[in-house]
Order: sequence, then structure tokens, then C-alpha cells
Amino acid sequence: MTVPSPVLRAFGLTGPARPLSGGKGGTWRCGPAVLKPAEGEPETVWRASVLAALPPSAEFRVAQPLRTATGEVVVDGWEATTWLPGEPDPGRVDDVIRAGEAFHAALPGLPRPSFLDDRDDPWSWGDRLAFGEPVPPGATAPSRLLEPLLAARRPVEADSQVVHGDLLGNVLFAEGLPPAIIDWPAYHRPTAWSAAVAVADALVWHRAGPGVITRWERHFAEWPQMLVRALIYRIATWSAARWEQPPDDAYRPTVGRVLSYAGQ
Repeated sequence: MTVPSPVLRAFGLTGPARPLSGGKGGTWRCGPAVLKPAEGEPETVWRASVLAALPPSAEFRVAQPLRTATGEVVVDGWEATTWLPGEPDPGRVDDVIRAGEAFHAALPGLPRPSFLDDRDDPWSWGDRLAFGEPVPPGATAPSRLLEPLLAARRPVEADSQVVHGDLLGNVLFAEGLPPAIIDWPAYHRPTAWSAAVAVADALVWHRAGPGVITRWERHFAEWPQMLVRALIYRIATWSAARWEQPPDDAYRPTVGRVLSYAGQ
């Protein structure tokens, strides 16, 4: 797969486009732009409108959406944004959370997007399961670790807002520049949940020390429950990563620590 020439021309770009790492293997750079298949036109159009309206910030950068000469943000199923210098660093989970908090602070008052109701994918079902919302039978991936996590889930009162649901690998760091927020999958959840997903990812896949489990408890209300929900969300969506078997061996140590922390 490569970016079709008509798409490049529509966004005012001239090739060649070269593939970038990450981005589910479908992200390309062409000069000052990054292009990838749009995952749902309503969400892409909504996100472009929100990002374009954000005022400049000294605490974070965002990849601005590109439009065609006629104002479109999706062309033949592709979207484009400005390229931002920087690299992800999953070892800097605390800095990722701080960047996410600054980004979320710039988004208060956004109505819950209606496209969230139309999502039909493993991540959406895992998110709904984590918060005790209905999911179709068999919609989420099975795992023996889900049962104790679901038993540990308690009601929460934290307010929800529009958040970034996959921060850890989507915050870029560059010397002398604020962190950059990219590849924004929008959810409507407490900001603490967004941070908890980053912590869960850092613990399971990037050898973060167990101290990160408690380090943010004074900053985020209902932090133990957000960690429980973050693990439910990630484990319930393992089939989307095309693993043949549940990744229980990878998650089990972190699940045990979080359950102990949550009083289970």
C-alpha cells in the first residue's frame, strides 16, 4: 500500500511518500505532511475541526490537519496532518501523562461526539466493558484475567470529558520543543482513565517500575479504579492486535499489583 498520487495532489503535495514506523503500518510522510487512512470520516472531520481551533500552547504541540483547496480533510479515504519533529519515548510515562493533562485542559466543554455511539470495533467494546456499559455477547476478547478485574470494578463519580485514549506511544519528544500529541483516538472518559491506560501500557510493555502505580494517586481522583478499568480495556481488546492467544502472561504481574493496590 502507498498513498495514491491523486491524494497527494489533492493535499498540494508532491511525492514520493515514504512509510513511517508505527501507525498500524499505514502511515506515510511526504515532505511537510503525514498521511494515513482515515478511520471513520465523521471522527476525522470532527478531530480536524477541534485541533484547528486550539490556541497555541507552551505545554504541548498538535499535528494540524491539512485541507484540500476545497476544504476537505478526507480524500479517497486518506487524511493528512502536518509533520512534527520528535520521537515517542515510552520510558517517560510521567512526562506523557503531564502532556496529556495539558492537552485535556485545553478541551473542556466539548460535547460528547455522536460518532462514539457508532463505533463498532474491539477498542470500543473494551472501553464500554471497562465502564460497565452493555456490549454484545462475544464482542470482547476472552481472558481469565478479566474475571478478577471485573469483580474489582466499583462505581466511579469522576466527570468525563473528551480525552486521548492512547497516549503512551503518541506523545513525541524533541529537544527544545513542547511534547507533541499525535494520532488522537477520542473517548469520553475521565482524564484519569487516559493517564491510567498510559500507566498500564508502560508497566506491561515497557518495564516501568511498580512505583508508577501509586505515584499519581494524589493527582487523580479514584485512581485505583481507573487503573482497574485501564487493564480491562486493554485486555478485552487483545484480539485486535492479532495475537493468537490472550496475553495473560504479559499482563498477569501488573494485574496482580493493581488488584492488590485496589484492595482486592
